Amino acid sequence: MKRILWFRRDLRVKDNKILSFDGEVLPIFIFDKNILQHLDKEDKRVSFIYFYVMKLKRDLQKLGLDLKIFYDTPQNVFERLLQEYDFDEVIASGDYDTYAKQRDREISHKLHFRYLNETYLFKPNEVLKKDGTPYLVFTPFFKEVLKQLPLKELSCTKIGDMKLLDAEYDKQVSLEEMGFVKKDVAILSPYEKLEKLKQKLPLYKTERDFMMRDATSHLSVDLRFGTVGVREIFRELCNMKESLEFIRELVFREFYGYLLFHFPSLETHNFKYTFNGVYDQEKYEKFIKAKTGVPIVDAGLRELLETGYMHNRVRMIVASFFTKDLLLPWQFGEAFFAKHLLDYDKASNVLSWQWSAGTGVDPQPYFRVFNPYLQSKKFDKEGLYIKKYMPELKELPSKYLHDEAYLLSKDIPNYPKPMVVHKEAVKKAVESFKN
Repeated sequence: MKRILWFRRDLRVKDNKILSFDGEVLPIFIFDKNILQHLDKEDKRVSFIYFYVMKLKRDLQKLGLDLKIFYDTPQNVFERLLQEYDFDEVIASGDYDTYAKQRDREISHKLHFRYLNETYLFKPNEVLKKDGTPYLVFTPFFKEVLKQLPLKELSCTKIGDMKLLDAEYDKQVSLEEMGFVKKDVAILSPYEKLEKLKQKLPLYKTERDFMMRDATSHLSVDLRFGTVGVREIFRELCNMKESLEFIRELVFREFYGYLLFHFPSLETHNFKYTFNGVYDQEKYEKFIKAKTGVPIVDAGLRELLETGYMHNRVRMIVASFFTKDLLLPWQFGEAFFAKHLLDYDKASNVLSWQWSAGTGVDPQPYFRVFNPYLQSKKFDKEGLYIKKYMPELKELPSKYLHDEAYLLSKDIPNYPKPMVVHKEAVKKAVESFKN
């Protein structure tokens, strides 16, 4: 058989089912114009992806294969390929967001499409309630996953007996040709991260929420682009007794992908409650410029804008502030994160924002609100995280970084007063949802 191997969210050769087939193959990667045209020309993700696409090409060459790289729309690429060659099928890992499903549906009309389940460990219909419907609550979903996990095939995928299709592989497209500026992005081996994570696991549960302790895995971007396989992470951690809390986070990722598959409208619409916030341009502008006057919120936004990352606990604080204190629609916050997060994943981002807004599938109602001052006092008491990203506050005694009354009453050089009074803003939000 003659196959196209379409790499997308699986930019690796190790333990990748796309390389398990036999026969003549054409490995490809498409820098998709439909996606790239909406990105800022200094988007860090493009530099990150470009690095790993070039690494994938070199790694494939070591196996006697190669990677043909395109800068075009998938529709145009497949039209050209099918004019030049007689393929039997295309193989690729599936994805669940609206654009991905529509893109793949169109390609499947041109050529037989074989989907692989490489993005997540479980297929969307593997973990269902006894009546065949999807779970809406995480805890019973998690319990069912733990029951099924010992039965999952986690062994490393073997590379098939493949012959490279005779084609032009040397032509490459540069970042500049695509209109992007090369950005300095920290490239760390996901396998080194995984080894370090094993050492962190005993303290993962108690320390991961503290912003300045290196207690998290840093693997989210690797899972997003498949520079390490989710199957391999489960395989490495499943037999470690300290790993349950981290596995729980991996299953949350599975749960969010699963929910987006079963309820595609979640991508843009509330699952419950008709109230959807009130858009206010002035509030939104202050937020995206990190000028809210709430130190922990502004520090998180600075971290995001400067690095493409944001600590997970801070993401929850920021999203709660956006949807409850500012009462802005979660869709605008989700879009802002989508523009700047290096590890942006549609399912995880959308469901996390709906969780913060109280509009998603989670049974917790709309009155769940994070107090940003209590959160920063608990998880950044000395203000080290805040002052790292907010140098204008470095001379301020740390206790005042968590003191709303002080921040409201004092004039701090080069720093605005808080946009809202937390207690009053939250009361208004709760009443709005209640009504």
